[in-house]
Amino acid sequence: MSQHDLPTVEIDGKQRYVEPAEATDVEAFRAVVRSRRSVRKFTDRPIPPDVLDDCLDLAMLAPNSSGLQMWEFYVVRSPEKKAALVKACMSQLAARTAAELIVCVSRTDRIREHAQQTLREWPMPTMNPLVRRYYQLIPWHYSPGPFDVAARVKRVVYSAVGLVRPMPRGPFSSADLDLWAAKSTALACENLVLAFRAHGFDTCMMEGFDEARVRKLLDLPDAALPIMVVGAGERAADGVFWPQLRFDRDQFVHEV
Repeated sequence: MSQHDLPTVEIDGKQRYVEPAEATDVEAFRAVVRSRRSVRKFTDRPIPPDVLDDCLDLAMLAPNSSGLQMWEFYVVRSPEKKAALVKACMSQLAARTAAELIVCVSRTDRIREHAQQTLREWPMPTMNPLVRRYYQLIPWHYSPGPFDVAARVKRVVYSAVGLVRPMPRGPFSSADLDLWAAKSTALACENLVLAFRAHGFDTCMMEGFDEARVRKLLDLPDAALPIMVVGAGERAADGVFWPQLRFDRDQFVHEV
C-alpha cells in the first residue's frame, strides 16, 4: 500500500489515519497461552522453514520502545556452532534435542541508526514536527557519553526538573540502556514462543547459558546483550516434566 492509499477519515477537520482492529478469537488465543509450556525434550521432527520464518516475523511485530526495534535473532544452523551453543547452554536437554536454537539479542549500539532509519522510512506522507524532533533527539537522549559522564549529568538535570513536573527518569547510563533494550527484546521473545505454539510447535526459553561463550560464538560486540536462547521443536511425549505451578492471583494483582 502506498502512502497515498492509506485509509484516512476526517476528525476535527483533519485527515487522520485509521486502522480498524481485526476480528479476534479469544478462545483460540487462550488455548495458545495456556498450552505454552517450557518443553525440556523434543522429538526429531524438523520445523518447516516457512513456519520458522513466520514465527520470526511475528516476533518482530512485538511492541517496542519508540518503535526502534533494538533486537536481533540468530538462528544457529551450522552443526559446529549448534554443538558449541548446546555446550554453552550447559548441555541441558532442551538445547540438545531442539530442532532449532535461536539466540535473542538486544542491541544498544544502533539507536542512532534506527532513529535515522525511522525518519527516512516513516510510513505517513508527512511527519508531525514534534515527532520528527523527538526522533532527532533520541540519539542525544539515550547517549550515556564516555564513562557515563553525560548520563550522570542528565540524571541530575532530569531529577531537578522532575521536582516540578513529570519527567522520564532514564534510560541514561549504559546499564539503564541494557535494561531498556532487554525489555523490548523480551517482548519479542514472548511473541516468538507464542507463534511457535500457534503453529503446533513448542519452545524452551533458556536463560541458563554462558554469556561469554555465546558472545564469542556469534562474534557479538560489547553493546549486544544475549537475552535468552530459545529452543524450538515438536514436544516429546515426556517433554513436560511436571504440571504448571502458578501462585495465587492475589499475590500479584492489585487494585489501587
